[in-house]
Amino acid sequence: MTAIVPIRRALISLSDKSGLEELVAALARAGVEIVSTGGTAAKLREIGAPVRDISELTGFPEMMDGRVKTLHPKVHGGLLAVRDSEEHVAAMEEHGIGAIDLVVVNLYPFEATVEKGAPRDEIIENIDIGGPSMVRSAAKNHEHVAIVTDPADYAVLIEQIDRQGGTDLEFRRMLAAKAFARTAAYDSTIASWFASADQQQAYPDSRFIVGKKAMDLRYGENPHQKAALYLPLGPSTPGLAQARQVQGKELSYNNLNDANAALELVAEFREGPPTVVIVKHANPCGVASGETLLGAWTDALACDSVSAFGGIVAVNRTLDAATAEAIGDIFTEVVVAPDADEAAIAAFARKKNLRLLLTGSLPDPSRGGQTVAVIAGGLLLQDRDNGTLTRDMLKVVTRRAPTEQELKDCLFAWTVAKHVKSNAIVYARDGVTAGIGAGQMNRRDSARIAAIKAREAAEKYGWAEPRTVGSAVASDAFFPFADGLLAAAEAGATAVIQPGGSIRDDEVIAAADEAGLAMLFTGIRHFRH
Repeated sequence: MTAIVPIRRALISLSDKSGLEELVAALARAGVEIVSTGGTAAKLREIGAPVRDISELTGFPEMMDGRVKTLHPKVHGGLLAVRDSEEHVAAMEEHGIGAIDLVVVNLYPFEATVEKGAPRDEIIENIDIGGPSMVRSAAKNHEHVAIVTDPADYAVLIEQIDRQGGTDLEFRRMLAAKAFARTAAYDSTIASWFASADQQQAYPDSRFIVGKKAMDLRYGENPHQKAALYLPLGPSTPGLAQARQVQGKELSYNNLNDANAALELVAEFREGPPTVVIVKHANPCGVASGETLLGAWTDALACDSVSAFGGIVAVNRTLDAATAEAIGDIFTEVVVAPDADEAAIAAFARKKNLRLLLTGSLPDPSRGGQTVAVIAGGLLLQDRDNGTLTRDMLKVVTRRAPTEQELKDCLFAWTVAKHVKSNAIVYARDGVTAGIGAGQMNRRDSARIAAIKAREAAEKYGWAEPRTVGSAVASDAFFPFADGLLAAAEAGATAVIQPGGSIRDDEVIAAADEAGLAMLFTGIRHFRH
């Protein structure tokens, strides 16, 4: 259907006045009468456009500091009237209501006002009432009225006005859909602000998750699944979704999910030495800190070079050419860095399919917020796992206390284990992961798998012994039995860090003492499912 609605009268009320001059010029060419409010009317006069004040249309002045200006039957009657209804036309004639064919509105900047940290009174004043009311009236009656809420749509509107003097039905339907999405998002943002910032409710009775599509993705977890990336509306932590893609193929759901896992882990080291994280299927398969990024890359890769093939790499420093060249020696899907020098970018340019994402900064691992998981029939929300561990939280539970180096290795392994799928076991020595066991149904198997990977690395690189020998081992949750701990001891670990809290803690501590291990309890755990 292409039913054209001629535009004879337009109502314009804008907080964002970008593109207004071009739009008004098109309306002038078509001989459209313009009705406007307050600041928008002043701007129109400034650019020399003829404009009729809303108060002249309604017969009432703008009042109450502009709170009441468009909430009037002569506005909403002109928007809601069904033009081919005899009853509606008769009512318009009886009450002197003129039709309004086009509404161009963008709402008070509530989101921006909140984001800049404005005081409560200013935030409340930036809750638009008349704007959303006009938007909804016009959108409901889109068979007869065009409603434009996004300056990005001005170009098509101008083209239709110039070509055919009005708007077609397909365009008006699209505009109506955008308009209702805008008011829904706007109201959701306001409701969320009242619940969280104003009323301090972390988990209110109603919860709204609102986003704007940033891009369609190549596919979801599998090629037969569609996927898209959405950006949150309102205040949020910048991260991977805001990264600049320097090069490479389009991103898929898995690319972003895995790259985010890498970014969140490397962010734990944002104040530390040069660090490299390698992730595969959302699990780290190698993490290392060193004097240089290149040295850290070499050590991280050696942890599990088999899994690193086709993986994701994240670094906590500006990426240099030498490290980029080394990363490029194996097939890598995505590289994430705060920045990269021109030589590094040039090195990656020879790998046309590799995606390079520059984030500008690293997120704060201790930030608050919530995570969301979808289950059949509902949503699960929880606080982010932003738990941090300090030395004074540690409790030595064995006869032998860890050495200073063992303590450092314990803390490094613990940091990595926080980002490994449960059941998680991480061996580390000298700021390098020696073996990682992830996602197993029991902790003993995770310990054994991590040890196997360490032995394979030693064989591949010709080391005299696996790096698990003399290492610290971290467990994301308590050892329910001594078997997992004993498997770590067999692999050569000399120190253990775990939450504690099992009904068999005494048995596990006794086994650690018998094996000569030093063991620390943290009192917190890091399940990751």
